[in-house]
Amino acid sequence: QVQLVESGGGLVQAGGSLRLSCAGSGRIFSSYVMGWFRQAPGRERELVAAVDWNGSSTVYADSVKGRFAISRDNAKNTVYLQMNGLKPEDTAAYYCAVGWIRFGTPSGRDNDYSDWGQGTQVTVSS
Repeated sequence: QVQLVESGGGLVQAGGSLRLSCAGSGRIFSSYVMGWFRQAPGRERELVAAVDWNGSSTVYADSVKGRFAISRDNAKNTVYLQMNGLKPEDTAAYYCAVGWIRFGTPSGRDNDYSDWGQGTQVTVSS
């Protein structure tokens, strides 16, 4: 059974930082894209960042470029999202996901991901 467990969310003041982690089990993750998505109330889920299987290629939402950084540790089946300079508009539930295409290219398409975590809440106060 595939499991993705996110952690690291919480309440932070604007300008602060958080580091999200997502630990996976139940399948091989090292050959697949891993990504972070977020969904705020009343809004559609959107890509935050994604990374290819060895960390050599990444994509970011324009709204987080220069503030967030995605990384992965294949030995630990874990993907991270370092979030700096947080803004109130970053408030959302954050989900990690794993792709199903071996050695795929990072993307923001939901259909490119086969397994999803339960989410961790990030709240940024002004």
